[in-house]
Amino acid sequence: MAPERKFFVGGNWKMNGNKKEIDGIIAFLTAGPLDPNTELVCGVPSCYLEYCHQKLPGTIGVAAQNCYKVPKGAFTGEISPAMIKDVGVEWVILGHSERRNVFGESDALIAEKVGHALNEGLKVIPCIGEKLEERESGKTEEVVFSQLKAIVEKIPLDKWENVVIAYEPVWAIGTGKTASPQQAQEVHGKLRQWLSENVNAEVAQKVRIIYGGSVTAENCRELAKEADIDGSLVGGASLKPDFIHIVNASQ
Repeated sequence: MAPERKFFVGGNWKMNGNKKEIDGIIAFLTAGPLDPNTELVCGVPSCYLEYCHQKLPGTIGVAAQNCYKVPKGAFTGEISPAMIKDVGVEWVILGHSERRNVFGESDALIAEKVGHALNEGLKVIPCIGEKLEERESGKTEEVVFSQLKAIVEKIPLDKWENVVIAYEPVWAIGTGKTASPQQAQEVHGKLRQWLSENVNAEVAQKVRIIYGGSVTAENCRELAKEADIDGSLVGGASLKPDFIHIVNASQ
């Protein structure tokens, strides 16, 4: 990780937790100790956004796990960036592979959501990543560049400071298979190079690109040592006290 990029860890709780369990997570995060040089954000189910915002220490950010592309309207079951902000929350995760592959969200829809969320003043963690068959057929770059291109076209130049890109190879999410630090670094380096060529060198140098996909207390330090890996987006492991080690991986 480059010194000008602050280490970033996202804990994506997915569809997990009730108030009792969340109180337990809040307890171990409050006890820490957490590296003050790491920016930490927890992605929580939408019905607990306000609860977590009120209960978590002020140094820990809260993210919605999804939102829609317009401020309000007849979109049953959706929430908007305006609503997320109204309950005091500053972040949203968009385009997670589960949104893409379980719920069928397209690159174009995800890009529209990212653009709207940024224009509404939210900070965004857009996710990209290839499936196993895409990696095995040598299409990793083609897939992640095309996902990234759709998103980048909707990001205003003055909003890049509010973007943290998450690279999550789909074959490594929840499977126990992790991309090796070298595999992850190779893709992160190519993403940064693509940004340099297609946005500009300053954005490429400053934007944080984090890795997701079976990150654990055991492998997080090796990942954090790589030059272009600026943190992690953690799923199931963020629900357990060992998550503290992942937050502190760059120490």
